[in-house]
Amino acid sequence: MKDDKGLYYLPFPANKRVRMYVKPVGDEVCFRLWNADDPRMWDEHGWLPWTMIREAAGMYEKKQKGFDPNHAYDIGVARALLKEGS
Repeated sequence: MKDDKGLYYLPFPANKRVRMYVKPVGDEVCFRLWNADDPRMWDEHGWLPWTMIREAAGMYEKKQKGFDPNHAYDIGVARALLKEGS
């Protein structure tokens, strides 16, 4: 999907108020989370490269908050979306 902020997918399909934006930066895929219930998030958090997300996910414990970064930051979906959007 695409809007004025760019290409995005829904990392949590049941919650359409949260979007994950993706863009290429050189050879890297970058992600940026947007949440309609927390509009400051977009301004306070910039684009995160996939390599940085992978490193952080390696330190993550799934028990925390029920959030799985490997699910939210889906490189396969991101690459397909970028390929389709180009």
